[in-house]
Amino acid sequence: MPRLSEVLAQFDALWPPERAEQWDAVGTVCGDPEAPVTRVLIAVDPVMSVVDEALELGADLILTHHPLYLRGTTTVAAGTFKGRVVHTLIKHDIALHVAHTNADSADPGVSDALAGALDLRVVGPLVPDPTDPAGRRGLGRICELDRPATLRDFAARAAHRLPATAQGIRVAGDPDAVVRTVAVSGGSGDSLFDHVRAAGVDVFLTADLRHHPVSEATQHTPLALVDAAHWATEWPWCELAATQLDEISDRHGWDLRVHVSKTVTDPWSSHHSSGAPN
Repeated sequence: MPRLSEVLAQFDALWPPERAEQWDAVGTVCGDPEAPVTRVLIAVDPVMSVVDEALELGADLILTHHPLYLRGTTTVAAGTFKGRVVHTLIKHDIALHVAHTNADSADPGVSDALAGALDLRVVGPLVPDPTDPAGRRGLGRICELDRPATLRDFAARAAHRLPATAQGIRVAGDPDAVVRTVAVSGGSGDSLFDHVRAAGVDVFLTADLRHHPVSEATQHTPLALVDAAHWATEWPWCELAATQLDEISDRHGWDLRVHVSKTVTDPWSSHHSSGAPN
């Protein structure tokens, strides 16, 4: 069985930490480099429900997309919810590693997994990485549908293919408009509107869209928008990462058991349409 340091070296090859955004906090949060690893749990969020799932599975390592301490901290006291996560991980010899924006821009990365979940054909990155001579890395992806669909049908596909959440799918645009090209970005994407407009796609699918950017986009362009829950747009990456880790395990002759968390860590718990009866 591999040591933690050997598994982490493979993580850094897949998602080099130097490719993370400067503001990000990626890498190993806790874990003994010499400890053996037999079981890995992959999830979006390093929250207590995921740690509980790791305990139940007997996992030695958790790989998450979101950082635990994005902005640093002055305490890991168990009285705080993040401190409790750290205490529980260390007490039970469970390592935690984060691949965030370095997984966003990877080839394949978070947006490739999102495109794959929707059966979209990726033609290139939305925001290319200038350091990539092959032109495959970068934020977001520009995609094509195998055959044209209405915006209504495309949104229904997203609602069906992505994990269920309280938010579901929100749509801005003419539901009968024809969709041939789509830009996707896992996670919060409204900072990418300039790149989306420059790409000339029919639809932009992402998460966490805010009122004013959406209003401006729909008033000034025919661009349609599909807004899904943040967690739902990034969860497909967990399955992609699991496949990659399975391939690495087979190649090295490791006996790793890799699990994708089924715990829904989207923070919203319910949804009521406007005008619904009490």
